[in-house]
Amino acid sequence: MNKPERMDTATEDAMLELGRRARAAAHLLSLASPEAKNNALIAAAEALRAATPEILAANVKDIEAARAAGRPESFIDRLLLHEKRINAMADGVAEIAKLADPIGTVLAEWQRPNGLRFQRVRVPLGVIGIIYESRPNVTADAGALALKAGNAAILRGGSESIHSSRVIHAALVAGLKAAGLPEAAISLVPTPDRAAVGMMLTGLNGTVDVIVPRGGKSLVERVQNEARVPVFAHLEGLCHTYVDRNADLAMAVDIVLNAKMRRTGVCGATETLLVDSSAPAAFMPTLVKALLDAGCEVRGDTATQQADARVKPAADADWSTEYLDAIISAREVDGIDGALAHIARYSTQHTDAIVTNDADTAARFQREVDSAIVVHNASTQFADGGEFGFGGEIGIATGKMHARGPVGVEQLTSFKYVVMGNGQTRPS
Repeated sequence: MNKPERMDTATEDAMLELGRRARAAAHLLSLASPEAKNNALIAAAEALRAATPEILAANVKDIEAARAAGRPESFIDRLLLHEKRINAMADGVAEIAKLADPIGTVLAEWQRPNGLRFQRVRVPLGVIGIIYESRPNVTADAGALALKAGNAAILRGGSESIHSSRVIHAALVAGLKAAGLPEAAISLVPTPDRAAVGMMLTGLNGTVDVIVPRGGKSLVERVQNEARVPVFAHLEGLCHTYVDRNADLAMAVDIVLNAKMRRTGVCGATETLLVDSSAPAAFMPTLVKALLDAGCEVRGDTATQQADARVKPAADADWSTEYLDAIISAREVDGIDGALAHIARYSTQHTDAIVTNDADTAARFQREVDSAIVVHNASTQFADGGEFGFGGEIGIATGKMHARGPVGVEQLTSFKYVVMGNGQTRPS
């Protein structure tokens, strides 16, 4: 059993004060106008662009530390910021400002025979604690989305991205100040001490309403095991792409290459390729060759090994491994039934895709695969809130309570019931 983590009294007091200030800010944000929140986001986007040199310099420190620690290149890619990624980050914040404000939206309304009128109205969640690793862009995405939904955010980035996250956070605070909103609306935990995570998971004395973890398996497992507040989480992104006998082979090659190799370290990257055993003979060799030639290691079953001598034998563990690297497992399956059986056994209910020109087969796949995102004739790497039109995301939730799929602005809200009468009393 792990010993409880402890922190010094001063740091503990600072964390509790962080929670108190966030709770006060959440109340003010719940009453803030859409214009004020949008002005803060637009100003934050401008501040991010203006801070590009400082962000790049801070990111160099993080990258150098990661390389010195022997981190793999897939990890470095998740950590790396360059001008294009910073511009995309700023664009994402600005896009969130353009989204419709969800707060106050009437989701449903009705009237009872006694004359009482009911409305279900969208409201903020309150204070959201976001715990994440390696990706400094999450600082901007999470802070901006929480703000748009009227929530205060407490951000705890990983020590790997601490320098980058601090500069990005400063730009978000500049946006808040420009719009006259409380700076504590987006707070960054000031210490890399792991005990700070433990305090957040227990709710910081009742000031945190929900936790969103975004990171590796060990982080998410810890959050799910220790949290005393609700959690939006996905454990792993073990994504599959199934190429059906009725697929267009050229399309399948393009999709599989993109799904695996566009960015190997993202949670929407395909980790397992399934190919219909009844597909034309050229399918498996062509797909495997394309992956190998692109620099991807392929680990396969007997049929996959026969397709190309460069394929390595797959072990049982490969079918349940999220590589987050230029490695893919591949095997033949007995048509749609075999694909569905394999996915049901190994999927983490994140994102799974089918490539086929048969509409009935595609419909069955999308109906029967029990994942948060089910894709037809497109890359699994579209598992991203920005690609869904959400402006960004805090993460991909694979659970079924409250939020599922990309966690965007609407998923960061709850609702309350507003009841309107004209003197009604309930009979005895």
